[in-house]
Amino acid sequence: MERTDWLLTPAERDNPATALDRRHGPDGPAWTEGNDVRPLVHGSTYFARLHEVVTGLGPGDLLCFTDWRGDPDERLTGEDGSEVGQVFCAAAERGVVVKGLLWRSHLDGLAYSADENRHLGSDVNEAGGEVLLDQRVRPFGSHHQKLVVARSEEVDVAFAGGIDLCHSRRDDADHGGDPQGLRMSPEYGDTPPWHDVQLEVRGPAVGDLETVFRERWDDPAPLDNRARMAVERRLVKGLDTDASELPAQGPDPEPAGTCTVQVLRTYPARRSPYPFAPRGERSVAAAYRKALRRARRFVYLEDQYLWSAEVADLFAEALTREPELHLVGVVPRYPDQGGRVGRPPNLVGRQDALDVVMRAGGDRVTVFDLENHVGTPVYVHAKVCVVDDVWTSVGSDNLNMRSWTHDSELSCAVLDESLDPRSPGDPGGLGDGARRFARELRLQLWREHLDADHEAGLDDDLVDPASGLARLRASATALDAWHDGGRVGPRPPGRLRTHRVDRLPGHTRAWARPLYHLVVDPDGRPRDGFRRTWQ
Repeated sequence: MERTDWLLTPAERDNPATALDRRHGPDGPAWTEGNDVRPLVHGSTYFARLHEVVTGLGPGDLLCFTDWRGDPDERLTGEDGSEVGQVFCAAAERGVVVKGLLWRSHLDGLAYSADENRHLGSDVNEAGGEVLLDQRVRPFGSHHQKLVVARSEEVDVAFAGGIDLCHSRRDDADHGGDPQGLRMSPEYGDTPPWHDVQLEVRGPAVGDLETVFRERWDDPAPLDNRARMAVERRLVKGLDTDASELPAQGPDPEPAGTCTVQVLRTYPARRSPYPFAPRGERSVAAAYRKALRRARRFVYLEDQYLWSAEVADLFAEALTREPELHLVGVVPRYPDQGGRVGRPPNLVGRQDALDVVMRAGGDRVTVFDLENHVGTPVYVHAKVCVVDDVWTSVGSDNLNMRSWTHDSELSCAVLDESLDPRSPGDPGGLGDGARRFARELRLQLWREHLDADHEAGLDDDLVDPASGLARLRASATALDAWHDGGRVGPRPPGRLRTHRVDRLPGHTRAWARPLYHLVVDPDGRPRDGFRRTWQ
């Protein structure tokens, strides 16, 4: 197998302005080899590791982060004193160089009077760090990257994936929810159960992920409309609007493992172009297109927003081309927002997307949602894709046009050089061989969803995707029947339920679909005349 069978070349990234594909030399690869990559499933797992790393940093070390939302009072370990704001502030006070980029708009407009609206950035800035509120986005857009990079003589590590440094994220495998919960659709309760995944990366790829941060930090464009920033600066103590110079980037860390990592992004085409992506970057979308062309046996997805017909078309093309290909998805049972106005635009996109893949794949398409052991739906916020136990993507991007074209996003595609010896040794039949990272991540997720006992050896049938899928379906069918029968007798094991699509009436679709395309899932691709183009 050549890495270019699965990973993008610089030409396929189609963004010569970025330093990512130049930093390894003019003829260097568009990825890094020799990385150790570990999946951190659940916010509690990630937050504990983040707490350990940040509290170990000392004077002169570097801590960089980007986020969609940051709540300073969110506890990383559940203990007093582990709050994100306090931990990051303490690092800055110790002399750690703390730099952050946070999307501005989650501050509830200009309602800054309440203590709960104090921003993580203002706390860190008062402690001697520097956090900027970055609104350099398209209209109705956001910065959605979730990245932390720590560099020191003792540790070089990066965390990238779907988990924000905010309320509701610190859930665990029991899915009782984060005690510091955010308000969502009432079906999720006061402490919404939350399923998510982050990657811990060590090795040369840390340098690539640091470069992602530096490109955004060094963008000379104003952080936002100057008049609005002036108003906000007066209202929020500690708001910083000017980026200082970063210390010089050090050499990449030494090889640490067997994984090749390709860093993927989305940046929109803007009237005021990003200097590192003048026509935007859509390498997340390009990577999916390339991986799906090689899919033969199965595609496993966990995604918050599987709801764009144009994105679903790519999966439908693969299902049509490959008659043995199966698509397995895990999605939220309900959108995060309820209400007669808020919910239909979310549902219409999912209905369209699932109709597309169902028409193409029929009974080869299986979609589940999750619940915890007391029957509360689990909000699936993870963004994971595994293709034929070879290629894996974990990141901040969802399967919709917003994530593939309109907002800033960050993902890592992983190809493990280490082969998994268990049968089937080559699920796709192309000679690529099952890869240890991809297979183990899939199995870890399936074990949890099935309540499977790995230590007792009761999950051997999960290794083969065919028998594993049969077990997933059987588990969901049993749990569905238990609910439909009035929940009589012991609850069957597992958390999977068959996902049922709410069909909106025609008059609701008529007004919800335009709102969906304009606000919920806008298209950020550049125009070639009147036509939007991927290039």
